[in-house]
Formats: sequence, C-alpha cells, structure tokens
Amino acid sequence: MRAVLYILTSLAVIGLAFWAYRENYATQQTLNDADKLRQGIRSAHARLAVLRAEWAFQNRPDRLRDLAEINFERLELLPLHPGQFGQVDQVAYPPAPLLPITDPVDVSSMNATEEPL
Repeated sequence: MRAVLYILTSLAVIGLAFWAYRENYATQQTLNDADKLRQGIRSAHARLAVLRAEWAFQNRPDRLRDLAEINFERLELLPLHPGQFGQVDQVAYPPAPLLPITDPVDVSSMNATEEPL
C-alpha cells in the first residue's frame, strides 16, 4: 500500500512540476507580448509627436499667406477680415415645428357638465 502511495505522490509531484513549467513559459510569453505592445505604443506616440510637429510647421500663418499669394490667380483666396463675419442675431433660424394634434376633442357637442375623455 505504501508503494502505491509513493508512486501516486511522485506522479502528482511530476504532474505539478510539468504544469508549473508550462505556466512559467506561458507567463514569460505573455510578458514578452506585453513588452512588444508597449514598445509599439511608444513608437506610435513618437510618430504622432513628429506628425503633430510637421502639421504645426506646415500650417504656419506666414507660410500659408505666402502660398495664398503665390496661387492667387488660380485659387483667388483673399485674407479674412473681421467685417466678413456676421453677427449671431443675423442668423435666420428655422421656426419651431408645430406639434401635431394626435387626440382631438370635439367641444361643440359637449354640455357644460360633461368632461372630455
């Protein structure tokens, strides 16, 4: 009986060692994947910062003004002035829609003591 108990115990220890070995490697693989994702996120943030800097550089007002002057004959762009903008009170908003009558009550045939439904 002791021999069977020793064999079962040693099989359980071997099984648990095998399980721990597999879990260790699965954990290491997951950590490596997470590190790769973090590196990808860092490089994406760096690319985004470069793109934002390029966008700011390309949208400088003096550069855009020069481009508008160079391409005036083709684009006919004029500089903006405050007088070109309207006031809020000049905006013609559409009127509010009338609510439909969904349950009309005929009041001409009612007596003074009756109540509408």
